[in-house]
Amino acid sequence: MKLRAGFFDFTGCEGCQLAVLHLEQGFLDLTAVMDVVEFREVMTARGGELDVAFVEGSISSAEQEARLRDIRRRSRLLVALGACADTGGVNALAGAHEPAELARTVYGSDAPVRTFGFGRARPVSAVVRVDARVPGCPVDGEEFLRVLQALALGRIPLLPAYPVCVECRLAELPCVFEKGELCLGPVVRAGCGARCPGGGDRCRGCRGLVDNPRESAYRNVLEEHGLTEEDMLAEYRVFNLSTGGGR
Repeated sequence: MKLRAGFFDFTGCEGCQLAVLHLEQGFLDLTAVMDVVEFREVMTARGGELDVAFVEGSISSAEQEARLRDIRRRSRLLVALGACADTGGVNALAGAHEPAELARTVYGSDAPVRTFGFGRARPVSAVVRVDARVPGCPVDGEEFLRVLQALALGRIPLLPAYPVCVECRLAELPCVFEKGELCLGPVVRAGCGARCPGGGDRCRGCRGLVDNPRESAYRNVLEEHGLTEEDMLAEYRVFNLSTGGGR
């Protein structure tokens, strides 16, 4: 039987849902294993029991908490889709500042302060049980397909247990540290194909920490290049403030 699936968005840019839609023919092929019955970006229908709910965005208000709990109640499985849902994402940075300070920075000194009832952004797992994750900002479409395939077969998908550095080496990419830049590749979970280093950038940590990161070895790399642990944490907090990036 096909999976009854729904896609839901909370605080975020909805880029992860767009990444799924950008699969184009690949997304249409999903109809062989999945009936999409809720997806605000492509249909108006909603409600009913679900086999799997894909949730994008962090949770930032009491109203969002209540809506998320309802989605969890009627879903057999719930998947955190993307960095905002998985780790709180860049939205969590707002929690480190006063609303008035943010308003002045973004809109100028004369702008009225409007918080719209929003509080600190949190990952989905801070509110309800999460059965699987698709990390990244945005998610990788091919990884999403692999996760969905595992769910359709009745398996909980496993994420790569090695760091982005492994993918960099397999692709024979030059080390970012050798360019004099800080990179989170040694401690961040792989699965993206080292897309950012491959495009001339550095790993910024959107996929969260790998299991059991080699922290002592990473400290040695930082020291070798004249960098500190605080330099690393400042970079890591951009996507992971809600999950230990503030320590």
